Amino acid sequence: MHLSNIDSDLTHGSLRGQFLLAMPGMQDPRFHQTIAFVCEHNPEGAMAIVVNTPSKVTWGQVFAQLSLEDSSLRGDEVVMLGGPVSPEQGFVLHGAGVGFDSTVEVNREISLTASKDILESLAIGRGPDDVLLALGCAGWGAGQLEQELAENAWLTLPSEPEILFATPWQKRWQTAAARHGIDLAGMGSQAGHA
Repeated sequence: MHLSNIDSDLTHGSLRGQFLLAMPGMQDPRFHQTIAFVCEHNPEGAMAIVVNTPSKVTWGQVFAQLSLEDSSLRGDEVVMLGGPVSPEQGFVLHGAGVGFDSTVEVNREISLTASKDILESLAIGRGPDDVLLALGCAGWGAGQLEQELAENAWLTLPSEPEILFATPWQKRWQTAAARHGIDLAGMGSQAGHA
């Protein structure tokens, strides 16, 4: 699902703006111990950005690829692997209230932008302070995410900007669970199949 297909209307029962926490028994190795931020969820499917799987790419390398001079002081930061769909596409999660060419407000606190203008702004040190850059996204067809939820592959949790933007990526999965009193170690691996 591409950003241009995202519908701005919330549907009843939508998980849009929530976290998906991979359960310890997640069978799909691409999502083992991941936390994803749901950017869209409607009857046609869902789209999310994995926010705790590092790529081998830095912000500086992305800026260089786009012929942007980096004066951001973020050049050494790692870009996340947002998921296996459209791995060449950049997605920027950032605090709401700042708009770019393709910005979609996911909820009152977090927006998603997939246009080059936000990267141009970030490269010169202007863009939003709260920001996470990812390559690719995770996508589900109609009913697929609901099936995985029914099979206990994922746990849904309220999203928190602090986990996205202020928590080191290595601790996001555990921190989100702990904030809601969930003991991931005590859950074992029998639950959760993707």
